[in-house]
Amino acid sequence: MRFNKETFITGFALFSMFFGAGNLILPPNLGFKGGDMWFWVTIGFIISAVVLPLLGIFAHARLQGTMLDFGKKVSPTFSLIYCLIVYAISISLPSPRTASVTHEMAIQPFFGTSSLLTSSIYFVIVLFFVLNRSKILNILGKFLTPIIFVVILSIILIGVFSTHSPMNISVFETPVIEGLLEGYQTFDAIGAVVVGGVIIISLQLNGKKSFEENRLLIRNSGLIAGIGLFIVYAGLIYNGALFNNDFEQGISRTELLSGLSIKTLGNIGSTFLSVLVSLACFTTAVGIVTGTADFIKGVFKESQLAYIITSVVGCILGVVMGQLDVHDIIIVAIPALMFIYPITIVLILLNVLPDRFTSVIVFRSVVIITMVFSLPDFLASIGFKEQVQNVLEMIPLGNYSLAWLLPAMFCFVLSNVFIKLTSKK
Repeated sequence: MRFNKETFITGFALFSMFFGAGNLILPPNLGFKGGDMWFWVTIGFIISAVVLPLLGIFAHARLQGTMLDFGKKVSPTFSLIYCLIVYAISISLPSPRTASVTHEMAIQPFFGTSSLLTSSIYFVIVLFFVLNRSKILNILGKFLTPIIFVVILSIILIGVFSTHSPMNISVFETPVIEGLLEGYQTFDAIGAVVVGGVIIISLQLNGKKSFEENRLLIRNSGLIAGIGLFIVYAGLIYNGALFNNDFEQGISRTELLSGLSIKTLGNIGSTFLSVLVSLACFTTAVGIVTGTADFIKGVFKESQLAYIITSVVGCILGVVMGQLDVHDIIIVAIPALMFIYPITIVLILLNVLPDRFTSVIVFRSVVIITMVFSLPDFLASIGFKEQVQNVLEMIPLGNYSLAWLLPAMFCFVLSNVFIKLTSKK
């Protein structure tokens, strides 16, 4: 593996585009509730918020196309619809959430201004970066990400080596699954298929390289980003557990993160946290809007006008949705995630496996089964839990919002066995 200056810059840029609002506020709260079971909670969270996104980047390195390539073996129509849904979710929920978190934690406590003013200024700056997208990797990788990492690492290390009260016991019955499902809310697996495309196009704009050179660069950059995410997530979860006797049980996610920064860095911690939140959220918003604009530009035959219009619309939508508070955005996101996240996970896994195991038949059958068995979880999340409860109880892991998992695995194995048997005839 070759790790040169460009690899680290690209890896830091990738880390910064992953690391946004949810990545900051979710892990401490998970550790706070996980208490003495923090390790098992971390395992679940790392699977859905580090391992799967890393595999998504590996899939991009293997394909080196657009996000449309992720679902092309199912059908071009499916791939287009899937991409449109993912990009619609991305600019409607995680992107505005970055502005909402920035306002609640970095602006309102100091200035008391309206969320409309915050989100308006915020997305004007985002738009400037998106329209200058050829400079994104250098700006994010060289300057912003190192600042983010140093500040958050300071909070983690000081917290770990501080004195603490005994941890409370966990409130979770199934800590690994709770961690896994909470990892959905980071949007990192979806982020992998979105920002991975941003990385590829940015590399193409920065200079010509061979397919193999880009593959190695993207894979190694993904490893750097994945290691960074692992350190930050594990550290924040552990800190949330260490201090779970120091805060009221009903504390909000943003209040807990603010409290941890003050506990570790003192009163100046609020200032440091404001800088951290603003930078982390901003870089993610830039990645999401850029990825969406890149996709629409490709759909309209590389039209720069389509890129500009999409960028502007994405930022306007960010301003509008950014008026919701963080908790409301998280609640709204749950139904969308219950349906689209399993499909995204399956597409990532299928695209990193060798071609001999992922024929068109395998792709289509596994994706269809995943969609069918995700439907009860989706219906339960939008208020029809009583109506689908009997169905969920019949499906293995159905009571844990993972009704799709075992059917998809079984379908993958069965499809490959069927192909192997029929090919011998």
